Amino acid sequence: MTKVMLAEDDLTMVRLLKTLLKMDGFDVIVLDADDDVSAALERERPDVLLLDVHLSNQNGLEILDTIRSSEHTSNARVVMISGSNLRDECIKHGADGFLLKPFMPDDLIKLL
Repeated sequence: MTKVMLAEDDLTMVRLLKTLLKMDGFDVIVLDADDDVSAALERERPDVLLLDVHLSNQNGLEILDTIRSSEHTSNARVVMISGSNLRDECIKHGADGFLLKPFMPDDLIKLL
């Protein structure tokens, strides 16, 4: 079973993503908006991290930079999501994929 970690601060989006992913057979781990994403990534070892660019008190791009600079998490698969079209910037920082909100469920599943 593919394990997906969600780092998203919009509770409605979290509920929708969690329901969708579980219905499609994914194991889902949801982080609180203020959790240390890098530490959780190292501890939980998900197959993919779905990371919002704009978390309430954290910057997703800075988190991605930290993930990529650590020997323990540098190879983690990270898909960034945002309501702003920041695809190029996310890819430049090392994201494996990007989804612009709102996105279709099929587009998400294809990236996972």
